[in-house]
Amino acid sequence: MPTSLHLLADAPSQLLPARELMAFTLASHIILVPLGVAFPLITLVMHYRGLRSKDPTALLLARRWSAVMAVQFALGIVTGTVLSFEFGLLWPGMMGRWGDVFGVGFGVEAWAFFLEAVLIAIYLYGWRRLKPRTHFLLGLPLPFAALLGAFGILAANSWMNTPQGFSLDSEGNPVDVNVWKAIFTPMFGPQYWHFVVAMVLTAGFMVAGVYAMGWLRGRRDHYHRLGFAVPFTIAAVAAPVQFVLGDSIARSVFHKQPVKFAAMEIVWKTDTRVPEYLFGRLNEDGSISGGIKIPLLDSFLAGFSPNTEVVGLTSVPADQRPTAVQATIAHWAFDIMVLIGSVLVLLALWYGFVWLRHRRLPASKWFYRSAACAGVGSVVAVECGWIATEVGRQPWIVYQNMRVAEAVTSTRSTSLWIMFGVVAVVYVFLFGSFLVVLLKMRTRWRLADEQQAPVGAHTPEDDLPYGPRASVPAGDVPAAGPGAGRTGGDGP
Repeated sequence: MPTSLHLLADAPSQLLPARELMAFTLASHIILVPLGVAFPLITLVMHYRGLRSKDPTALLLARRWSAVMAVQFALGIVTGTVLSFEFGLLWPGMMGRWGDVFGVGFGVEAWAFFLEAVLIAIYLYGWRRLKPRTHFLLGLPLPFAALLGAFGILAANSWMNTPQGFSLDSEGNPVDVNVWKAIFTPMFGPQYWHFVVAMVLTAGFMVAGVYAMGWLRGRRDHYHRLGFAVPFTIAAVAAPVQFVLGDSIARSVFHKQPVKFAAMEIVWKTDTRVPEYLFGRLNEDGSISGGIKIPLLDSFLAGFSPNTEVVGLTSVPADQRPTAVQATIAHWAFDIMVLIGSVLVLLALWYGFVWLRHRRLPASKWFYRSAACAGVGSVVAVECGWIATEVGRQPWIVYQNMRVAEAVTSTRSTSLWIMFGVVAVVYVFLFGSFLVVLLKMRTRWRLADEQQAPVGAHTPEDDLPYGPRASVPAGDVPAAGPGAGRTGGDGP
């Protein structure tokens, strides 16, 4: 019997549905994470530009984006709460034994969530009710609250990859916990900064993609140009930084988690002068089918020398490493992430070259087509990064200390599959509702932009969005004064 099938047969029946349920909820939640972590920063940059340049269009964009930010945050609370419950319900073995060691990360994330909710409420409420400078300053802590939430989650995950900060008693239970060592593990720094820059990059491309679609549909006014240029510039700056950080974290995995690195690069036997395979499939006997083989490159990338020794999967017993199928999944996820990241860097360089040479936005339709796809592509890259991280660590839920099979719940597999089905239906409804709300907001804003205000009348967007709101006759459709000459918006 192949090793993968043998290990699968020995696994508890609850393991597969528990994994699938956790993977589904995490993959769904992570779509919202870039907007939760980085969208406040992008909104405040636009807000600052509006105040500095006295540009009502920039302030209008910041105000509308703050509404999107609030709706997204509400949905993120729901999906994030589900994940929190799943840790205890699906993996009681891990939480029961190790919760006292790494649980502080979840505590930090919970407090950051609470703080961010308060700050978003204040920021959203402050339009037209606070002085411009006061309102902007009260919004400044928002990105830091978002970074604090990411800090908590990444602290917990990096501990699962490189656990430390405890001793084991005679029964194998952790004692003498050192919280600081448990938080600041060897993988925390590389994971945290790689993740944060990825969120900034992804959020920038996601937001800019909306206005790139508007540009392709002929909406090339100041509103759409500004809505595209600010988030895309932020993402374009982050793209090459992320490429460097990605190389750094891959090297950290090589040193700290050599078996995971072997899975991500489908290296079977420990050796030097190891080739790099672009895609390809690892077989049970260690052979590789398909893919593009580049001699010596894997050793060179790992240690800047073709004579660098790369640890292979066979350096540990079969039950202590990913199976051939899991290694192939991690490898494909890693390669897709790198491929998308490379394309995004090229797109950022294209944008930078045109701007530095001509001091204008690119005019090519192919550029805006690529920019419209960049948001989706960057989300796919984020998903692939988490797949490579989690699948490459198998079979460990706490690296070299607890296997996934030891942590899984004892709940019947049938009940878990039913729970999976219910959660899937609920999530489809939630994300469908989220999309409907965004489309209704877009339609309302488009009508506001297209309507011409009657002569002498005041509307909610006649001037800078500060100070008392002028009364609007009942039944009137509000019109945007700063965008009176604009074509209807294609998005927020």
